[in-house]
Amino acid sequence: MSGQNAIGAAIIGTGFIASVHLAALRRLGVTVRGVLGSSPARGAEGAAALGVDTAYDDLEALLRDPAVDVVHVTSPNHAHYPQVKAILAAGKHVICEKPLSMTSAESAEMVEIARTSGKIAVVCYNVRFYPLNQQAHAMVAAGDIGAPRFVTGHFHQDWLARRGDWNWRLEVEAGGTLRSVGDIGTHWVDLVSFIVGEKAEAVLADLTTFLPERDKPLGPVATFSAAQGETEPQAITTDDAAMILLGFPGGAKASMTTSQVNMGRKNSLQWDIAGSEASIAWDSETPDHLFIGHRDAPNQILQRDPGLMNAAGAAAAALPGGHVEGFADSFRAFLAQVYGDVAVGARSPGSTWAGFEDGHYEMQFCDAVIRSAETGTWVEIGG
Repeated sequence: MSGQNAIGAAIIGTGFIASVHLAALRRLGVTVRGVLGSSPARGAEGAAALGVDTAYDDLEALLRDPAVDVVHVTSPNHAHYPQVKAILAAGKHVICEKPLSMTSAESAEMVEIARTSGKIAVVCYNVRFYPLNQQAHAMVAAGDIGAPRFVTGHFHQDWLARRGDWNWRLEVEAGGTLRSVGDIGTHWVDLVSFIVGEKAEAVLADLTTFLPERDKPLGPVATFSAAQGETEPQAITTDDAAMILLGFPGGAKASMTTSQVNMGRKNSLQWDIAGSEASIAWDSETPDHLFIGHRDAPNQILQRDPGLMNAAGAAAAALPGGHVEGFADSFRAFLAQVYGDVAVGARSPGSTWAGFEDGHYEMQFCDAVIRSAETGTWVEIGG
């Protein structure tokens, strides 16, 4: 391969997040060879809507296509494990939406398969690639805020706040035992771990299901879209919200909440990291501003501007200061780095994308959350 333009991609899935991957790939000049839907009919319908020429009949047909070098997995959670294994066995690079699998036993196996395959194997924690999160990561690594001490924040949404709201993530068989924690909470934990520079080692968790029964539509419902038509009552066991405490090996402590029932919060991820010398904070709903707090000097707001940022932050930015970069732009920055590594056939020393080891850690985190919620005690992550 001479560069990213020579790389062919395929996407498993035709829903909202598949369209986000597709748009970012087009911005980068990567050719999307085709898509795979949940059925040939859904695939053909999705390909037409997305403007892609080919809809594969099944995974085997996709993997037989010699023009496909990288496969993006945006299917429901329960499909990740078998699909990723088949992709790596076929000798193709893989980018998998989170969570990596349904269980930590599966994710541990996937780490080993990825390692022996020699292929680029990535988990899509795109929030790392908002430029000011890259900036914050480099600031902490450089000692700009001193030692991290106290971390607070949340990831709140409202798209599942009513009884009639429905999505496949509500079903344990498709989405997993945890929902708000597994879906958005792992994004927060991965991001904060990335910025702080270490992963939490223990967790204390409380889980709540505010809507123990919902109205399930008899037909399919796309993510973030309203259900229509006939419904039937469905018991719900996954978490609508959670309160979680975390302990880091370096001594830092964290407090975070997750919720998919907070009215008015569409996609609000916030973190605040208090260090021994300064503090920093960021909010996904105002992604172009980084708060920098001081005790003995005026506080600062760093507006995302490549000319004012450190090297890591500037590398993730695509637009001049004052031109807001948001959710879709984080995918462009994320995939630009990944495809740069695909082009040379190995991970670069400075790459900051999440690998399968990170995805496996998040599954171990979820295991610990469940055990902690059941016992009401602190639980060691990975223990």
